[in-house]
Formats: sequence, structure tokens, C-alpha cells
Amino acid sequence: MNISADLVVRLIKEQFPQWSDLEIKPVKVSGHDNRTFHLGERMSVRLPSAAHYVPQVEKEQLWLPILSKKLSIPISTPLAKGKPNEEYPYPWSINKWLEGETLTKGNIDGLDQFAKELGTFLIALQSIDASAGPLAGKHNFYRGGAIAVYDEESRIAIANHADTFNEQLLKEIWELALDSKWALEPVWVHGDIAPGNILINEGKLCAVIDFGILGVGDPSCDAAMAWTFFDDNSRRIFKNVLNMNEETWNRARGWALWKALITYDAHKHTNHAIAEEAYKTINIISGDYKAAK
Repeated sequence: MNISADLVVRLIKEQFPQWSDLEIKPVKVSGHDNRTFHLGERMSVRLPSAAHYVPQVEKEQLWLPILSKKLSIPISTPLAKGKPNEEYPYPWSINKWLEGETLTKGNIDGLDQFAKELGTFLIALQSIDASAGPLAGKHNFYRGGAIAVYDEESRIAIANHADTFNEQLLKEIWELALDSKWALEPVWVHGDIAPGNILINEGKLCAVIDFGILGVGDPSCDAAMAWTFFDDNSRRIFKNVLNMNEETWNRARGWALWKALITYDAHKHTNHAIAEEAYKTINIISGDYKAAK
């Protein structure tokens, strides 16, 4: 959808007139599932960009206030819920604005230290009672569910690029990810642990945002960043802090491989920069796997 600042101005004026005098402008980096805007200096407006992202609104409204009370690192917190109208057909959220810079390798106190910080946050998230949480499924694109749901998609992407990558090696890595399942009680998963959803202040992790694909299930999906951001040593530290056994680590590697494959497949001929990052990730995954054998 074409979601503009002018649209947000009209929605705020209609539904939250007490905030209609606040400046509204797009955030520097907005996500794919939602469009986000500053509302003054202390709030943000978050609007689903398509119908299949709408379930995220209710879920965040319900669960983020509960989770935020049990975590030492700040997370997104909803302040109000907007209603659909004739101009914009979906519910939407107003959240508390969290200060911080989007994660880069240049604004942290080193990869090793950040691996400890992120791993500690994820362990804290996983330790919160998840018995009533939303089981992984269509609402969160099966993050926390069985990775087998993406089996056909991954195999097609591997076959499509057999001339670029080691087809047999990628099949081996993928099949290893399929060989095990999470056998313990479901735990909370963020579902999209990636640099764009992590904020840094003075070199340290200061907040985690965008819980749209929150769910409960297998935590392996939240470790995919091990291959997309960390180097060899910080990857080992991340794994150790998460206390992941080899089977769960294999599934985490599978999640990283699936995402890199479909990204490369989708952007090889349309966006060189995105395709190049995915290409690097696939080679990192392959190299790391061979080194560990």
C-alpha cells in the first residue's frame, strides 16, 4: 500500500486528536511488513503494509506489555490501537519510541561482546512462561515451527543455482536441518532477529523492536543471525550463550540458509546489493559447515 505521512496525519487527527499537533515523519529505516512514522519525539505509528500482516497488531497489543515487564532490555511497547477507516482498511498501532541506532558492525563494542548481549537477551525471552502464547503458524510465517514448511521452496532455490553454489553441500546442510525437531516445551521466539530490529546505544544492545512475527515454539529460528552477522569466534560465543545443542544449531543454520537462498533467488537479477549479501551468507554457511565436519 501507499502509506504516506499525510495519511498518518489524517488518521491521528481523526482518532487521536490529542496528538494531532505532534510532528509526523517517516522513520529513517522502515520495515517491509509495516510502515513506521515518528509521532513527535516519544512515539511511533506502525501500520501494516498488507492484509496478511494485520494479525501482528492484535498480537503485539496483547503480548508486548506482558513480555516487556519481564525483560531487562526495552522492547517495543504499544500505547494505543488505531481503527480501520474508509481510507486505511487495517488496525494499526501507536508505540513508545525507543532511542538507539540501528545495529551495524561499526557501532558496537566488538562482535564478541555483542554476541553475549544478544544471546543473553534471547535466553531471557525464552525463559518467560510461554504456555498461553501463540503457537508458530501462518500468523508468523512459521517462525518457531517446523522448518520443513519451506522444504520445497529451499530445494527449488538450491536447484536454480546449482551452477553458482555446491549443490550437494547445500542439500546436505538443508537435510541436516530437517532431521531433528524441537522436543521440549515451546518457548518465546522473536522471529526476526536481524540488525534492522536491534538498537544500539554507546556500543551496547539497548533495545529490540519489531515483534510482528512473535510466537512460541522452537528457538532455532532466532539464531540465524549467527551466520549473517557474526564471525567465527563471535558465532561460537553466541552458540555457547544460547546453550544450543547440535541438533538445534543445525536447524538454526537451516533457517539462515533458507532465508539467504530465497533472497538470492529473488534478487539476483533485480538488486545486486541484496543478492551479494545473500551470496556471502550462503558461502559463510557452507564454509562454517565444512570447517565443523
